[in-house]
Amino acid sequence: MNQTGLNDNCGCNCSCTNTENPASTIDMEKVYEILNKHKGQQGALMPILNELQDVFGYLPEGALKEVSKAIDIPYAEIYGVATFYSRFTLKPRGEHTISVCLGTACYVKGSKEIFARLVEELDVEGSGDTTEDGKFTLEATRCLGCCGLAPVITIDEDVYGKLVPDDIPNILKKYY
Repeated sequence: MNQTGLNDNCGCNCSCTNTENPASTIDMEKVYEILNKHKGQQGALMPILNELQDVFGYLPEGALKEVSKAIDIPYAEIYGVATFYSRFTLKPRGEHTISVCLGTACYVKGSKEIFARLVEELDVEGSGDTTEDGKFTLEATRCLGCCGLAPVITIDEDVYGKLVPDDIPNILKKYY
């Protein structure tokens, strides 16, 4: 037990490391700070999850298990909330998020091929995956609101339109 009265070990047999990315450790002191800040509050789950997402960039399993213990809500219920809202992710995210529009206008103009090229270049399996180096997370999205630029991708806040698959390597170079 630590000074908060919570277990130092997250209880998930991972020694407080993320099993998706073993090099990524969970700073449990930050988890305890957030939990202590909301101690005794009614309806604290959403604020806690929001703060954890902001601190870690995702919701680590070990942190969710500590939340479950601290606010006495079953882990399954917390997991349900975390997977229901698109704001939350259970997997670590990359430094940059690449969104590929697969809406009708972009799809008709070749966004499927753009997506396939990104999968190849980034060496990921598909939407929601993060590169091994933690640089990029690839997402398939529906309509980015840039139909006149179809096909279009965004990398963070940068918009790239009227693309062909061969444009992808040069675009990615800008972020390394």
